[in-house]
Formats: sequence, C-alpha cells, structure tokens
Amino acid sequence: MIVGYARTSTADQEAGFAAQRRDLEAAGCERLFSEQVSSMGGRAQLEAALDFVREDDVFVVTKLDRLARSVRNLMEVMDRLKAKNVELRILGMGLDTSTPTGKLILGVMAHVAQFERDMMLERQREGIAKARADGKFKGRKPTARAKAADIRRLRAEGVMPTAIAAKLNIGRTSVYRVLDAGFDAPHRGTNLTNT
Repeated sequence: MIVGYARTSTADQEAGFAAQRRDLEAAGCERLFSEQVSSMGGRAQLEAALDFVREDDVFVVTKLDRLARSVRNLMEVMDRLKAKNVELRILGMGLDTSTPTGKLILGVMAHVAQFERDMMLERQREGIAKARADGKFKGRKPTARAKAADIRRLRAEGVMPTAIAAKLNIGRTSVYRVLDAGFDAPHRGTNLTNT
C-alpha cells in the first residue's frame, strides 16, 4: 500500500495543503494522513501514519520539510520505517529508498549530519580551551573539595559518611574520597552497615 502524509504549519496555508494532497493522490497514495500543525509541536497524524504502515508499504511525502524538522528527526523516522520494512519516497527530491541511489542519498545525508555534529562539538571544545587560556572559563567548581574541612570535622564528631553526604548535599563517594585522602581511611571496610 502507498501511504501519504501531508502537513502545513498553519490552517491559513490552505493552497499549499491542497497542493500536497493533490500531489500525493497523483503519486498513487491509497491512504492519506494530513494535519495542519507546526513541526515543533506534536504531530498526531504523522504518528498515526507511522503506526499504520506495514511491511512492503511505501510512505510518501511531497517535501522533506513536511516530514522531518531536522536530519536527526529524519533518521528517527527512517529507523521506524526500516524496522517495519517500509520504503520512503520524497516526491520533491525524487528520492526513493527502494532504489540503491535513494538509499545512498539518504546515507550521505546521515553522514553529513554526523559530520556537522562532530564539527560543532570540536568548535565547542576549542572555544572552551580558548576561554580557559584567557581565564574566562574555569569549569565547575569541585564541591566536595570546597567542603573538605566540613567533611573532616563532621567525621571527627562521629557522623557517618552517608549522613555527612546528606547534610552537605554531596555524594557519598565524594565524602569517602576526601576521607581516604589520609584523614580517616580506616572507616572503610570496618562497619559498612553504619555508613
């Protein structure tokens, strides 16, 4: 079965909505799901269409931006279709994943998206390194080290590590790390039920 999906962002895009429906019907869609909602919101009819399609169906949209809000979102949709052995056809791009060329184009798009993400992360790391070199970025202040004196004082008063962690709002592992730095190492392994 050929299943179509049409979407416009607002109800006042009636001409574009009608054109999508006409193109999908001309492409042989036997079942048509359509909605007039922003791609940023919930798309109930898209979800219904993705649930409806079955093995060997073809899922058709007129343009890529009618289906996905980002390449990552497209890959998520593709994973759902692939899991059901459903092919995707995007009329405006002439893309059909039932052909080797269509699969190649989609694969290239996925790799480009991954490349863009890797480049963004690299630029982010470079920016942080530069900010650190300029003294503008110091990272998160280590909480437990800042409270080391309080940790040692409370432990000397007989407060158990779990209670210290709760009282100072830090992790129990952080308490042990400070205490194991030579101030109260013997507490570990002595009576764990009281920690």
